[in-house]
Parts: sequence; structure tokens; C-alpha cells
Amino acid sequence: MLRTFVRPALSTLNCKAASSTTGFKSGTKYGGKTTVTLIPAAFRGGRKVTVTLIPGDGVGPEIAESVTTLFKEMSVPVEFEVVDLTKYTLRDDGAFNNAITSLKRNGVGLKGVLNRAGDFRTHNVEFRGNLDTYANVVRCMSYEGIKTHHTGIDLIAIRENTEGEYSCLEHESVPGVVESLKIITREKSMRIAKFAFDYALEHNRKKVTCIHKANIMKLSDGLFKRCCAETAELYPSIEYEEQIVDNTCQQLVINPTQFDVMVMPNLYGNLVSNLGAGLVGGAGLVPSKSYGDDIAVFEPGARHTWMEMKGMYVANPVAMVLSSAFMLKHIMLHEAGDNLITAVKKVLNKRTCQTRDLGGKATTREMTRAILAELHDLHA
Repeated sequence: MLRTFVRPALSTLNCKAASSTTGFKSGTKYGGKTTVTLIPAAFRGGRKVTVTLIPGDGVGPEIAESVTTLFKEMSVPVEFEVVDLTKYTLRDDGAFNNAITSLKRNGVGLKGVLNRAGDFRTHNVEFRGNLDTYANVVRCMSYEGIKTHHTGIDLIAIRENTEGEYSCLEHESVPGVVESLKIITREKSMRIAKFAFDYALEHNRKKVTCIHKANIMKLSDGLFKRCCAETAELYPSIEYEEQIVDNTCQQLVINPTQFDVMVMPNLYGNLVSNLGAGLVGGAGLVPSKSYGDDIAVFEPGARHTWMEMKGMYVANPVAMVLSSAFMLKHIMLHEAGDNLITAVKKVLNKRTCQTRDLGGKATTREMTRAILAELHDLHA
């Protein structure tokens, strides 16, 4: 039998150790120190935590099924509010608004990847803008059982998620001439820089690298770089460096272990996180999370729908499962989250069950059953 995970009591942390990355509300004086009371919005409605689940397009429903199967077997006190948001329903403003309303109400979401066909790119930006999930965090980590060119990789790519080239401000000034605006603001650059350094402190990381292209985009990326440098002065215990994005891509291929926490504007974050995923074994292994001040959305780190594999149950569910594990830790179900992460690592390192992307023949459901077996062993 698996152990039943119960909702833990709310606790407090020293304010210095907490930051906006938690998404929780700060509080009171205790023993002469300012404290932060950890009260996730999801706990306000009752004993179970209600989480918005958006399975998404392509293989999204199949890897979401892996999560719901595991949660059910673990008896995790999470209730999913499933929202049908796909490329087919995105044209319906009601479906899109329902998803936004659900996420704002619950404060926590688990999301598959949405197809970017047609006019979805506008909805994609609107999605992040409505929620103001400004900080996207992707962790790229090596596993002993996954053969790659490099070992020992454990890097964090932190991406500003609401402006930059993804502002979608384009127009054709005259026939054949298109102008696209890249928006960088001091307010949002300072916000993401502070997030990155707070994240480094909370997770015992030693270095933050600012990724930019200020040698060419002197005003926009120059502003972003200055904001990071200013913020670095407030964190003397964290090493700080700057690197041009094209050099970063080369250095990631040559020596990825030199990186720890990386912070960058929107487009560079997309490139670096996908490159990082490739270095550690592929899109199926990399989880991510996007934070706003009062909301957190967890999803695969490399945003690929695998539309051509839809319905075949051959996709690797690990990225989605790990994202759900980090979600559990976010809502203070730490033991459940840690056990799920441990089970995934054991499956990957044993190499007895591997999906197609890892060179094996296991199906999505077989991978799910392998993770479940490791969970059983943890509580045997």
C-alpha cells in the first residue's frame, strides 16, 4: 500500500528566506523577526487543493493522464478542475476566458502544451499577460541513466515571460516591409532580475548569469543588462556575470556545467531552455514553472505538442510528471513531491523502461506504471 499524503499544517519562514518566487503573502512579527505565512490560494476553499488542469494539444491529454493516474494512486489531496483549451477551442473567447478565470480563482495550474497554429500566438501572449506569469523557470538536469555528451548539468534558465520580442507588436508599414517592436521596460527587467537572485538564494545557487545582446541592441538589451547589474549589487553573496547570447549558445555546447542560474529576456529564454533540454536528453525530460505574484503554472519546459503522435501513447510523460511534482512542493505537499521526483529519477537511472525519445520502446502508460512501481517500493 502507498502511504496517504495528508495536507500539512501551515508554517512560517524567515522573511529573508522567502521571496516572490513562492507566490505567498507576507506577514507578521515573530520573535523579533518578520515572518512570511505560507497560505497558498488553493487552500482557501477546503481540505483538498483545487488545481486547474489544461491538458492541451497533441500528446498533452496522454501525459496529463499519467499525472492524474499517479496522483490517484498516491492519494494526493488534489482535485483537478479540467479546462478544455486546445487549438480547436481557442477561437472561442468563452473557452479562453474560462481558463483564465479558473487559473486566477485557483492560483495554481498544471498545463500541457498548446498548439500555435493560426492566430494562437496572440492568445499565447494574452494568456501570460492576463495572468502576469512573468517568470518562467526551466531546470535542465543530467540523469545517470540518460546517455548524453555532457554529464553533471544542473542549470536554471529564468526567462522574462511577458515582453521582449513576444510583445506581438508588428505591422507592415508599406507592402513588403514589416516592422516588429521589441519592448523592454525597466520595471519588468528589475522584477525578473530580483526574481532570479532571490531564486538563487533560496535554492543555494552560487552564480547568476545575465544573457543579452547589448553589443547590438544597445538600448533594449542594454537596459536589461543594467537592471541585472544593479540588482546584483544587492546580493554580494551571489557571483554575477554577463554573457552575449550567441556566445552563451556556444558555451552551452562546449561546457554547460559552467552555468548555474541564467536570467534573460523572452526570446533568448526560449532558445536557451530548448538548447538545455537537448543537452540533457530531450524535451520529454525538462519541467518548467511560470510564476506571477499570486499564481503559478507548471508545464513541460520545452513547448512541443507532438501533434503527429497524438493518440499513440508513445510520448515521454516525465516532463509533465516532474512539473506536477514541483507543483506539489509549491502547495506545500513536499513529501509527495519529493517522492515523485525520486521515483522518476530511479526509473530513468535504471534504464529498464525508456520511451522512444530515449531510445526505448516503452509506451506512455508503461512509463507511468514504472514510476508507480518505484513509488510503491519507496513505501514498501
